[in-house]
Amino acid sequence: MFDRGNLLVLVLAVASALGGLALSLWMRPQAATTTAGMPSTPTLAVGDLREDVELVDRDGRPRRLSEWDGRLVVLNFWASWCGPCREEMPILDRLHARHATRGLVVVGVASEEAPPALAFLAANPVAYPILVNPPDAGIDVALRFGNTRSVLPYTVLIGRDGRVLATRVGNFDEAGLERWIAPHL
Repeated sequence: MFDRGNLLVLVLAVASALGGLALSLWMRPQAATTTAGMPSTPTLAVGDLREDVELVDRDGRPRRLSEWDGRLVVLNFWASWCGPCREEMPILDRLHARHATRGLVVVGVASEEAPPALAFLAANPVAYPILVNPPDAGIDVALRFGNTRSVLPYTVLIGRDGRVLATRVGNFDEAGLERWIAPHL
């Protein structure tokens, strides 16, 4: 016989199944789409050759990622309004200084307009190169490098051969960042 207890169990089971389905769809990487629903920006994956994007540096000069070919590149996407990004920047700065002689370079990419990024950097300087990728630049470089959820900070490790070695959403602590790069130094 079907009573209220059975109905409650059935409703909870269906709700759990739907919740699990929704969570799995949300966690699945998404490609950017146009308004017609067609992919507009293919994203790079681990093993792919990095794209040679050109962005301006903090002085307004155009720079290309290929400038750092032959080096291990920690490409870090950040914004001045992002608390975890701000916490991570001194760690990245120390990493850059500590491993420069081993061919490592940290390259920061400010994912915002230049004025707030530059104001933040004036008060919180870092020694590693900073590029600027404002929202109206026509290309979302973080998305090209796999940040399909637009989460900051987002970090990409690019090998000396220009191939994407790893990506990470979220900030690092010092020990975690060292473990992440160690196999590639």
